[in-house]
Amino acid sequence: MDLILPSSGLIIWQLIGFLALLFLLMKFAWKPILAALDEREKSIEDALKSAEIARNEMANLKAENEKILHEAKIERDAMLLKASDTAKQLIEEAREKAVEEGAKMIENAKAAIETEKKAALEEVKVQVSVLSLEIAEKLLKKNFSEDAAQKALVEELVKELKLN
Repeated sequence: MDLILPSSGLIIWQLIGFLALLFLLMKFAWKPILAALDEREKSIEDALKSAEIARNEMANLKAENEKILHEAKIERDAMLLKASDTAKQLIEEAREKAVEEGAKMIENAKAAIETEKKAALEEVKVQVSVLSLEIAEKLLKKNFSEDAAQKALVEELVKELKLN
């Protein structure tokens, strides 16, 4: 039973050693250990508060970023709509201008064609007149090559003049 139950002297010496150790620890180590634990607890609380503040700031920044992104998308959509409207307007103006220019070109071409047509008709008339005169001259020369035919024509013309 010696192994299981210690002797009373051993228990007393162990108790004295324990109490001395407890006294020394309380006198010299207890306050620094408690101060270290308090400091550790305080630093953990500060770290938790800092983490909470950082988490709140991150949430605020995320919300602000989403707001800015949303505003940028709205502004982009507005710019695209404005650009689309401007492009449509420019295309419409260009189409109208092209139609006007086409109409002017058609009118100018019609006027040029009409002018050329009139000039061609005048030239044809002049040519016909010249040819008619040449033909008449040749016919008259042939018909009036004799003196008797010339005298008959003159007498006929004189009679017509007296009658009128």
